[in-house]
Amino acid sequence: MKKLLVLTFLFLSFTSFVLSQSKKGEVVTDTIYSKNLENEYGENPNRAVSVYLPPGYHESDQSYPVIYFLHGFTGDNRMLGFMSEILDFAIETNKIRPFILVVPDQKTTYEGSFYSNSELFGNWEDFTAFDLVEYVDSNFRTIPKSESRGITGHSMGGYGALKIAMHHPDIFSTVYALSPGALTIVREYGPNSDTFREVSASSTIEELNQTYFGKVMLAFGRAWSPNPDKAPFFCDFPFEYQGDKLIVHQDVLQKWYDNMPLHMIDENLENLQKLKAIKMDWGRNAGDRFTIQCEMFSQRLENVGIKHFAEEYIGTHVNNIYTKDGRIPNQMLPFFDFYLEFDEED
Repeated sequence: MKKLLVLTFLFLSFTSFVLSQSKKGEVVTDTIYSKNLENEYGENPNRAVSVYLPPGYHESDQSYPVIYFLHGFTGDNRMLGFMSEILDFAIETNKIRPFILVVPDQKTTYEGSFYSNSELFGNWEDFTAFDLVEYVDSNFRTIPKSESRGITGHSMGGYGALKIAMHHPDIFSTVYALSPGALTIVREYGPNSDTFREVSASSTIEELNQTYFGKVMLAFGRAWSPNPDKAPFFCDFPFEYQGDKLIVHQDVLQKWYDNMPLHMIDENLENLQKLKAIKMDWGRNAGDRFTIQCEMFSQRLENVGIKHFAEEYIGTHVNNIYTKDGRIPNQMLPFFDFYLEFDEED
């Protein structure tokens, strides 16, 4: 009898272990080569891609919708390692049905591609919208249609998600931007902050990189206004200081506006109307740079009749997002659960 009880206990323990293990998804990482990223300025066209596969993926023949998550400035695909726990949690607690999530590495020598096509440094938007999606659909059991693809991201990634969705509603039907940046020129991005005084005073990459916003401006410039004749930065800036005198380069400023979502709305109005759902959020205490531009972008969408969701919450630019009680499992993933199609026949 005692032996039977021991065997029963071991069987139940093993069963419990197997069940607990089956509730965990898997993160797989691969490297893909992109012709769109070929360049002569040192950016690697071989990019790591991490893919979250939901619990039970290998035990079934089910196909899944895909959420593309774009990382922030200085980040890369490895963030999916710590994100996977909250993705498991969201599925286990029925906040979203099983899905695939993809994080591509778009960290560059200048810290971030801003998911933009650059004449010198690689076509990162095309890589994301075309090469990445083709790779995922060819190698995993996806539902390969726009109604089953969502795009999201945080900070620089939120910017990229909005921009790419505005350009490609035929590929991504739904977008959620978590605390997006670079929507327009305000505060530290603007001419009357210290940023462009510091940029104008820098003559080397090392000097420019001593400040955070110097790095950001270099990334903006290489993404939106590259210039092969302007070593060592190889880009133009819209604002310049000669002593205390501010010089505005209107042609460069227009190039930046052309790549900032607030100023892209009119040109992409028809595409915005095609999107099934749009949402953005931002932390109240993220600083004026984020709160102002997010409010401006949402107001502009409202003014031209684009239905969307916009939410300010109590938090900073980085907290209350990547936790079990944070934005990803409780707002972003349920949003996609509601708007994406999970059935191939839908």
